[in-house]
Amino acid sequence: MTLILSGIVGSTAYGLAGPDSDVDRLGVFAAPTLALAGLNPTDESRVTSKPDATWHEARKYARLALGGNPTVSELVWLPRDLLETVTSLGEELIGIRSAFLSAPRVRDSYLGYATQQFRKLEARGDGSFSADTRKRTAKHARHLLRLCHQGFALYATGEVEIRLTDPQRFLDFGERVAAGNIDHARQAMADYEDRFNAARSPLPDEPDRAAVEAWLLRVRRAYLEPA
Repeated sequence: MTLILSGIVGSTAYGLAGPDSDVDRLGVFAAPTLALAGLNPTDESRVTSKPDATWHEARKYARLALGGNPTVSELVWLPRDLLETVTSLGEELIGIRSAFLSAPRVRDSYLGYATQQFRKLEARGDGSFSADTRKRTAKHARHLLRLCHQGFALYATGEVEIRLTDPQRFLDFGERVAAGNIDHARQAMADYEDRFNAARSPLPDEPDRAAVEAWLLRVRRAYLEPA
């Protein structure tokens, strides 16, 4: 597997990691071009544990990022100190990161993902559960708020804020919701939906697929072995 871009993502990147948090890694790899053409093409994603890492082949990464996937998209917005592998093609990918963005998909993806987290919180009840369940609930709640916060910032400014400036706000929110205050999460969701509705985004209505396609073809040429 030939990595072209990789880095540390998740709670560590956001500034929300605790002593028990895993260190998550995400990366893009390039398969040999001819390996994609046969009867048994290469796996498009590889996932490992210990260390926790997810690697996407360049084409799959591009598709997921064009679809607005928040987890995948953050790789190209990481601060430099969190990047572990950066090749020339990785630099080019960072250089076209705005090409993946569009206002409707940012809204749908971030709010949609946050809504999934909220439904998990609603299903857990009023806080009268085990310490382990409460811990998971706090995690879901703080990531709900984080998704809303990052998604709206991206929608309003065209930039992804990876490292949160006030991580304690998100940690406190998680603990409050885990203690049973589901209405606090419900109100946060409603507030961010109102913000999205009121904002005018600088992002285009559609991503720049031509720029992404051109990058992917450069990857394919770079890994096309001579006959």
